[in-house]
Amino acid sequence: MFAAGFVIRPLGGLFFGPLADRIGRQRVLAIVVLATSLSTFAIGVLPTHQAVGTLAPLLLVLARLVQGFAAGGETSSAVTVLYEFAPPNRRGYYTSFSNTFGFAAFVVGSGLALLLTATLGDATMSAWGWRLPFLLALPLGLAGLYLRTRLTDTPEFHDLERTGQVAESPLRDSFRTGGRAMLVLAGLVVVKGVAHWTLQTFMPSYLQKTLHFSKIESFVAATVCLAVVAAAVPVAGALSDRIGRKPLLIASTAGFVVLTWPALVLMSLGNPVLAVVGMVVLGLLIAAYDGAAGAAMAELFPPRIRSGAIAIPYNIAVSLFGGTAPYIATWLVAATGYKLSPAFYIMLAAVITLVTVLRGIRETAGPRAR
Repeated sequence: MFAAGFVIRPLGGLFFGPLADRIGRQRVLAIVVLATSLSTFAIGVLPTHQAVGTLAPLLLVLARLVQGFAAGGETSSAVTVLYEFAPPNRRGYYTSFSNTFGFAAFVVGSGLALLLTATLGDATMSAWGWRLPFLLALPLGLAGLYLRTRLTDTPEFHDLERTGQVAESPLRDSFRTGGRAMLVLAGLVVVKGVAHWTLQTFMPSYLQKTLHFSKIESFVAATVCLAVVAAAVPVAGALSDRIGRKPLLIASTAGFVVLTWPALVLMSLGNPVLAVVGMVVLGLLIAAYDGAAGAAMAELFPPRIRSGAIAIPYNIAVSLFGGTAPYIATWLVAATGYKLSPAFYIMLAAVITLVTVLRGIRETAGPRAR
C-alpha cells in the first residue's frame, strides 16, 4: 500500500510540473493541496472490509494513488515558488522551508500517533483511532488552500507572462534544453529518496521489530529526530547562502558514507537514549543536505521550464529509490541476517549523490559562486 503512491508519482510529476510552467505555480499548488487533502481525508472515512468486502482495499489503493499523483507536483511547485519569491542572497534559506514543513508534518503525525497510542491503547487504535489523524487533513487542507489562493504568482512567472515567454510546450522544452541537468538532478536526489524514507518510514518499524524497542520508544525516537531535522534545515539553508551549496551537499553525503553504520550501531545497543542519538545523527545529515538541495535543484534550470524540469527527474528518482527503500532495507536484514545491513544501502545512495555533486553541480552561492 505504501508503494502504491510512489508508483504513480512520476505521472503526477509529468502532469503537474509542466502545468505549473504553463498556467502558474500558485494555481498548481492550490490544485495539489486540494487533491492531497481530499484523498487523505477519504482514507479516514473509508468503509471497513466487513462492510463492503473487497471494495474497501480497492478504495484505499485509489486514495493512495490520488495522494501519489498529487505529490508528484508538490515539491517542484513549492521549491519553485519559494525560490522565485526569495531575494537572490536568501534562496537557500527560503527553499529550505519546503522540507522544513514536510518534516514538521511528520513530527505532528508521529507525535499525534504517540499521543493517541498512549491515550487510547493499541486495541482502540487498531479499531478506529487510526482514522483520527486522516480526518484532520480536510480542515488543514482547506486552510492551506485558502492561504495559497490569496497569494499572487511569482515575480519570475509574471515576467514570463509579461514578455510572452511562457512555454507553450514546457514538457518538450524541458527534455530538449534541460536534459543533462535533469540527469544531474536525478543523481542529486538519490540519497534524499533513500535516506528520507528510510528514516521516516522504515526506522520506527525497524526499531520495534528488529531492534526490539517498544512502540512508544520507537515513536519517541522518530518524533525527536524529525523535530531536530525540522529545526535544523532552515539553519542549513541559511548556511548554504553564505558558504555555498556544494560544501553542504558534499559534507552531508560524505557524512552518510562515514557515519551511517556507526549510527545504526548506536541504535542496536538497546538503549533508548542512544537510539535517539543515532537517529539524530542521520537526521542532521539529512538537514544539511536538504538545506542546500532545494536551491541547488532550482538553480539548474531557467524559469521557463523550472517546475517541470525539477518535477520529472525528482519524482522518478524518489519513486525508484524512496518508494522502495523500506522494502530493500527489510529485505537486506532478512537476506543477510545482519541487523545493520540497511546502513550499506544508504551509504551506496550517498556515494551516487556525492559523485553527482562533485561532477555535475556548479556552485551558485557563497564566495565560490560563478
